Amino acid sequence: TPKSIDVHGILGVDLGIVNIATDSDGQVFSGKEVEDNRRKFDHRRSNLQRNGSKSAKRKLRKISGKQSRFQKDTNHRISKSIVRKAQDTNRSIALEDLSGIRDRVTVRRNQRARHANWSFYDLRVKINYKARMAGIPIILVNPKNTSRMCSVCGHIDPSNRPTQSSFKCVQCGFADLADHN
Repeated sequence: TPKSIDVHGILGVDLGIVNIATDSDGQVFSGKEVEDNRRKFDHRRSNLQRNGSKSAKRKLRKISGKQSRFQKDTNHRISKSIVRKAQDTNRSIALEDLSGIRDRVTVRRNQRARHANWSFYDLRVKINYKARMAGIPIILVNPKNTSRMCSVCGHIDPSNRPTQSSFKCVQCGFADLADHN
């Protein structure tokens, strides 16, 4: 176990579905490739299952796990980048503790597959073990009201989020991308 580094700040990381991760410096790791890959394999699986032939079953076995491996590789690259940035700037990493979110949140039917394939825990585990190897402390933050709270004045209000992607504080007027705030 390496010795903990002397930290001089915190690198906050917002986890999401559209943007897999957004750090407090404003770097965004998009989830577009993961979503496109999920859709492609979902469509391919449904067509092959509908066919039901011997060769279709053989093809299903061949492509099984491909989507999962792609998501794990994407999470690996994102976690490596986040830990490297925290290490270069001598900062600890603050992550949202999203455990139990699937039990707390309901989503529409057309969003169920997307929500079920959200691999936030895999990303958290990867960031955790890489940060431990680098001696960087991890801080888990309660996600309650983090999307509604202004990072400048601390005001919490649901109307601070006029849309899913934008943030505008009703008290001080601060405006930014929602994930970055």
